[in-house]
Parts: sequence; structure tokens; C-alpha cells
Amino acid sequence: MKNLIGRGVAPALFIFILVVCSGAGATALGQSKHISATARGTSTQMGRIVNVDIRINSLSPPSDQAILLEAFQSDGSEGLANALDKMRSKGRVAITGTIGYDLNYIRRFNMPDGSVKIRFVTDRPIFFGEHWNSTRSLDYQLCVGEVIIRQGKGKSSGTIMPATRLRLNKKGDLELETYQNPWELVNIKVWK
Repeated sequence: MKNLIGRGVAPALFIFILVVCSGAGATALGQSKHISATARGTSTQMGRIVNVDIRINSLSPPSDQAILLEAFQSDGSEGLANALDKMRSKGRVAITGTIGYDLNYIRRFNMPDGSVKIRFVTDRPIFFGEHWNSTRSLDYQLCVGEVIIRQGKGKSSGTIMPATRLRLNKKGDLELETYQNPWELVNIKVWK
């Protein structure tokens, strides 16, 4: 199902993660973080619920951002996925009970209201069935996510787009296109 995120609230959240993830506002993590959350399906996945674990070991340096921007400019979303695949892991994301996969680009931002925004983008694993059947999902090689940690119980929020690709529209603006709908993160708990 085609879902262009470029026409709603989501572009404000995810307008090219790499461009928005410039050095301004990014800070060192200080220590490893473990974030657990419940992912709720939206739209056509409504009613589906899974537990998600995000483990952050380190943040990406500005040099990683430059590499990813160059890769996107030369080969688009596929070039970005290939560049991410070559990067060293900065953490992991997994559905509880599975091995999960590496997070290769992670940034943290301190927001003016005191909240912390963590954004990540990584290449997603392409499974055998996708290759064998040559499904359309092969074009959506990225996993994109954002977690906003606020003070107070139940105030944190987030989104994960498990199968995404980036593209430029006719105006030259960047759009995120998802293979399926984004998943909303709720019940977020940050473990020290």
C-alpha cells in the first residue's frame, strides 16, 4: 500500500532525517540507553500491537552524516541504504523476543522544552521471501524512527516506519514514502 508521508504532519517530524540531524542541538549520549515501548499499528494495521526494544550504545558522528548525504545525492534511497550497511552499528532495534537488527545512524537532540528527541535511520533486513518473490517491498530498504522522551509518566511518544524510502518530489522537496503505515510508539520506558 502506497502511503506518501509528504502530505501531512509527518514531514514536520521526519523531513529528511539526515538534513534535520545537523550538528545544531545534537549532543553526546553520555551512556548507553535502553528504550522499551509498545508499537501500535495505524490505519490498515490498526489493532496490531508489538513490544519494541531500542538499545543505543553510541551516537553517530557528523562525519557519518556527510557520508550519508553524499550517498543519497549520488544514488538516492538505494545509495543511502548501501552506505548505512557499511557503517558500524550504534545500537539495535528489535521486536521483543527476536534478535532484531543494527541501528547504524542515531542522533540525539535536546529540545527547548527540556525533552530529548532521538532519531535513527538504518537499512532493514531483506528476507529470503522478499528476494525470491521480488516483491515491491524490496524498494523500501530503510527503517526510520523517532522517540521523544518527555518528563512525566506517559508523556513520551514516538514513531517507527519499518519499510521506507526517500525520494525527491517534483518541487525538489524530500519525501518519505512508506511501504506500510507508520507505527506509533506508546508506553515508552527509558532504562538507565
